[in-house]
Amino acid sequence: MPSSPEDNHDRTDHADPSGSPEPLILHATDNGVSWITLNRPEAMNAVTWDQRERIIALLAEASADPGIRAVVLTATGRGFCAGADLRGAPATGDRVPGDVARTIRLGAQRLIAAVLDCEKPVIAAVNGTAAGIGAHLAFACDLVLAARSAKFIEVFVRRGLVPDGGGAYLLPRLIGPQRAKELMFFGDALPASDAERLGLVNRTVPDEELAATARAWAQRLADGPTRAIALTKQLVKASLDADRATAFAAEAMAQEINMTTQDANEGVASFVERRMPKYRGV
Repeated sequence: MPSSPEDNHDRTDHADPSGSPEPLILHATDNGVSWITLNRPEAMNAVTWDQRERIIALLAEASADPGIRAVVLTATGRGFCAGADLRGAPATGDRVPGDVARTIRLGAQRLIAAVLDCEKPVIAAVNGTAAGIGAHLAFACDLVLAARSAKFIEVFVRRGLVPDGGGAYLLPRLIGPQRAKELMFFGDALPASDAERLGLVNRTVPDEELAATARAWAQRLADGPTRAIALTKQLVKASLDADRATAFAAEAMAQEINMTTQDANEGVASFVERRMPKYRGV
């Protein structure tokens, strides 16, 4: 994956504990887009404790910053994210009942929730293998672009483990329970083209076009009505767990809230005046 835009590039994010001068996370902002890039190519971007915490923080910053209107999550090298690397986690004492559940709740689940709860649309630009929590990190994003060489692996069963990081929540909602169980029971590698066919990926593109396509999609989102998109994201997410009456009530309230924004007024005015709207994200 080519490097992300260089405007305001922060190259001091959490240096690799192995001694490498390169930061574990590259971060840049460019024309209203926050680019978050995992940067451990030698480890296929297996995500460390430090990386996880930095990603969570950057997503929270994106939500709070009106100048950021879209997020792209991607990686360097041949892998998007090969799963979790727990070797850099804080040391703990002897394990007692409840420790594992707490670790999952405060770790993998927090990471996935940070993507789902980000108030700005998040695009995954999957440049290579996405396995385990890496696959779930991509599936939690609002839109998923994948290089044709990418593949997705529910690797947990290969290690005798139960899926974590929200996998059993995300997959049935994206592709239904039968397909989800097939992927989780067998742990077979799923090529990007098959992931697109199943609905896990919005679009596959040639590897060399991934960065440009992600940039174009992100810019379209950044130029759009930010609050309307945020409210739409919330409606879609909530609808999956709501009955029709609740979903309809939420939709009506979202419309009520959105009609107080300047972008909504601009959208209506531009229609009446037969011109292209100029959204400002407020």
